[in-house]
Amino acid sequence: MGCVSTAVAQHERQVLGIIPSAFTINNLVGETCGKEIKVATMQERLVMMMELSDAFIALPGGFGTLEELFQMISWAQLSIHNKPIGVLNINGFFNGLLSFVDHAVKQEFITPRARKILISATTADELVDKLQAFRFEPDPALSKLKWSPSSSQKEKLDLTLRL
Repeated sequence: MGCVSTAVAQHERQVLGIIPSAFTINNLVGETCGKEIKVATMQERLVMMMELSDAFIALPGGFGTLEELFQMISWAQLSIHNKPIGVLNINGFFNGLLSFVDHAVKQEFITPRARKILISATTADELVDKLQAFRFEPDPALSKLKWSPSSSQKEKLDLTLRL
């Protein structure tokens, strides 16, 4: 992340880092270029990223990258957002993952409509072009869900013991 944000800042573009406070202890993430927003949790980070981003691009990375990538994909599938999501498949890094996703489609665990949510390209220019051309196709059943604070609150259970 540091190399990307440094390169963006050097080209006089906007950089925004949304960082859980725990990562700032002992300077784990290094010095931030641009604006930095500290949040309490990873979940809060993801929500803020979703709200402030125009699109999501995953570069080669580990479990954290994959977790955030799939969180954004599942939120798009549920129509929580409609923003394009892509992977920059440098040197075929994501080939195995993309094959797995295609296998899940063939096995009918992922719908062909949902598969279109994940965009891939081998160059940055190609990926940006594909992200700009992306048109969200919501699942008719899932797009009817209402994602508001009131709809996500659980009803109180009546645990009164009646004899």
